[in-house]
Amino acid sequence: MANPTALLLSAVMMLRHMGLFDHAARVETACFATIKDGKSLTKDLGGNAKCSDFTDEICRRVRDLD
Repeated sequence: MANPTALLLSAVMMLRHMGLFDHAARVETACFATIKDGKSLTKDLGGNAKCSDFTDEICRRVRDLD
């Protein structure tokens, strides 16, 4: 079982370090919105989605923020 949340939030910190604050905010917002929504959660977060479903939903939300 895998959950990419820690990896994504590490990427958020890296983006901030690089001065890419808008990009970091988009990824962070999409990540937490996906968790809050609860429809695409992996098993460790209480859902039934695959890791790829979870990350696909986050990617969709990042695109929708454009």
